[in-house]
Amino acid sequence: MTASPDDLERQHTLSTATTRYDELRMRDALAAVAGGRGMPLTREETLEMLALSEVVIRKAGYGRQSMVRVARDAGASWSQIGTALGNTKQAAWEAHTRWAEAL
Repeated sequence: MTASPDDLERQHTLSTATTRYDELRMRDALAAVAGGRGMPLTREETLEMLALSEVVIRKAGYGRQSMVRVARDAGASWSQIGTALGNTKQAAWEAHTRWAEAL
């Protein structure tokens, strides 16, 4: 049975999800360059890797938004936060507002 991102999200921290994703990605890459001698991923492992990528994206997003809140509490301006995120103050504010409203 294929695990959903919701299932895996409950099982993993960002660190453990990233570690497992990297293990699968590395095995897949090695199988591709080993002339077929490596152990390719099974369909289930490929789907697990896909679901884990979603888990990593979600957990990193939660962490980013949490850090935006901490930066604001520390007195950072939206311009400073936008710069730290590599975008504009407007984009940073809008993304954080959308995230906060979705809670």
